[in-house]
Amino acid sequence: MLDGRRILLIVAGGIAAYKALELIRLLRREGAAVRCVLTEGGAHFVTPLSLQALSEDRVYTDLFSLTDESEMGHIQLSRAADLVVVAPASADILARMAAGFANDLATTLLLATDKPVLVAPAMNVRMWGHPATVANMATLKARGVAVVEPEEGAMACGEWGPGRLAEPPAILASIMEMLGAAPQLPSGNTLTGRHILVTSGPTHEPIDPVRYIANRSSGRQGHAIAAALAALGARVTLVSGPVAIPPPAGVETVPVETAEQMLAACRAALPAEAAVCVAAVADWRVGSPRTHKIKKVAGREAPSLELIANPDILATLSAPGEARPRLVVGFAAETDDVMANATEKRRRKGCDWLVANDVSEAGGAMGGLENEVHLITAEGVEDWPRMAKEAVAARLAARIAEALA
Repeated sequence: MLDGRRILLIVAGGIAAYKALELIRLLRREGAAVRCVLTEGGAHFVTPLSLQALSEDRVYTDLFSLTDESEMGHIQLSRAADLVVVAPASADILARMAAGFANDLATTLLLATDKPVLVAPAMNVRMWGHPATVANMATLKARGVAVVEPEEGAMACGEWGPGRLAEPPAILASIMEMLGAAPQLPSGNTLTGRHILVTSGPTHEPIDPVRYIANRSSGRQGHAIAAALAALGARVTLVSGPVAIPPPAGVETVPVETAEQMLAACRAALPAEAAVCVAAVADWRVGSPRTHKIKKVAGREAPSLELIANPDILATLSAPGEARPRLVVGFAAETDDVMANATEKRRRKGCDWLVANDVSEAGGAMGGLENEVHLITAEGVEDWPRMAKEAVAARLAARIAEALA
């Protein structure tokens, strides 16, 4: 939680400025006080009124407001916060920060602040890769400015590549980490030196060279858990199916395609003290995938596919034996009777814990940015509130550290 923490949020220009509204909502829900500074460019994309309504505080835009500057308002703003966040951080404001400019309210308070600064860049892929931006980022990092790296994906301009603003839950997780707001562990409960196996993402089971069977998993939850475990000192092996998100830093990532490949990679990663099976593994695969693309012919019936069961990775890792991890955690993606089905799944698979989440349209967990889970153990059920997937990951990592202590 961020109860009582004060965030000064600078919203710079760029189409991604709309995401600042969601970031404010998440920060307020965590108990933080948010005060906003809106640049001239940012005001082309979001309004002061929208920022004010969500932050429940005044929005600042003008360096030369006589009322504020009679009390040196930019100095007060820059030093009253616990953390200064620039999101989105455009190429322009990053360049002015690196050069030490102070020609508007945002850059003046950034130059005057003695508090930590976090930037979340957002710009066109070519701008992000330009030598000037690369040099500016190196300068800012050398000065101690923290960065939430942009994501790769489709741009508003129609191009594809790195430069998309990180999603608000990811920015929130970085803010919480910088302010020491991650779940607190009992003394001595870290994961230093412990090896933990995590599976993430979907599996792709080929039908022919261009088609496959898969589940709708983005890999966000599994990757976030791997990152949270690594942050507590664990040596993490992440076995991941095909995803569009980058692998977490400091984690050994083993990419796979199919369920059989995932199981083989998991077995190769053992021994491990814990295994967290988050991946949405396809239950079935085609018995005999075609080596050539199945052609659609007018008047011909659709081809029949013989489906056979895939290996059960969670049950395999949970089975008694010398190689069994001390703690095996499974995930249950359910659409109906979530708790009943998940409880039965924990019994049937033989895992120690099972994290149940609702992936129906109402639940929205699969592919989304937030999750509401229930941790089922032999002792009972813990109902966790809806939160960012990164926050779920941090909380689960803390519970794992406590269990392995």
